[in-house]
Amino acid sequence: MIGQSQVFLEMLQLIEKIKRCDVPVLLEGETGTGKELVARAIHYGSTRSEYPFIPINCGAIPDELVENELFGHKRGAYTGAQSDNSGLITQAKNGTLFLDEVDALSPKAQVTLLRFLQDQTYRPLGGGEACAADVRVIVASNTDLEQQVDKNLFRQDLLFRLKIMFLKLPPLRERNGDVALLANYFLRSCAVQFSRGEKKLHPDTITWFDQYSWPGNIRELENLISREYLLEDGPTVFIEPPVSSVKERRRGIDRRQAGFICMDFHEAKNHVIEKFEQSYVTEVLTKARGNVTKAAKLAGKERRAFGKLLKKYGVDKHLFSD
Repeated sequence: MIGQSQVFLEMLQLIEKIKRCDVPVLLEGETGTGKELVARAIHYGSTRSEYPFIPINCGAIPDELVENELFGHKRGAYTGAQSDNSGLITQAKNGTLFLDEVDALSPKAQVTLLRFLQDQTYRPLGGGEACAADVRVIVASNTDLEQQVDKNLFRQDLLFRLKIMFLKLPPLRERNGDVALLANYFLRSCAVQFSRGEKKLHPDTITWFDQYSWPGNIRELENLISREYLLEDGPTVFIEPPVSSVKERRRGIDRRQAGFICMDFHEAKNHVIEKFEQSYVTEVLTKARGNVTKAAKLAGKERRAFGKLLKKYGVDKHLFSD
């Protein structure tokens, strides 16, 4: 996970605390914000790290197969069941079961999951005895489950069972300064994967990157960088902004101006300066690949003064090095 924005760092701090709490976790966030990556970070940072991490997309499980997928079956449980089959819960023994898009579960499937969470016991289809399971459950949703409960689309008692620990992942548009970090990381990954040499982003591209709303979040950014890297023959990748981003940028300016009205002149001025400084030091450190001396030279500042700016905004130079 890569980022240096305040909301991202706060998320990392919460993840560190959640790792140590062996209870169910609910992750909410827009599509492409990295919910499975966070779930893996929680698992591999916990005491269960040596055991399996089993992910499953709930939207891909037919309603009539939920119990079979989760709990498995015994030979002869139904027509075609010619041998025993362990379910996902058995496969995740002592580890973590990650249920993505948990909001896609039908009412019947929600009851099945709730029954298991109540005492962590289950009965394979066709089995006679109940089995105990030592499994941590992490679920994710790209919708607000509280709102789903209000619409009678999700069981409130199940939400109570799942939301012991809760983390809402910030969308990319709220992670000020992180887009350039992620974009350059994806460029370096493309250079390794496709062996077409290192490339860099055009400054104009980085500018609109910071102003775009990124409805697909990190996944949208990664796919865009991969495509343009492969299409670009030269060393500099220039990407035209989508037409929609022009209107979004205008709306963003209007919103910012409306917000400034609530401030006095000096407060508004300082706010803009701080935003510029944070964005500028991030960009110049990216160009210098984490070399503070080189970055200070590019910025036309003394190294000590540039270092104070990094400290002021909590920028970690190690995140910018190759």
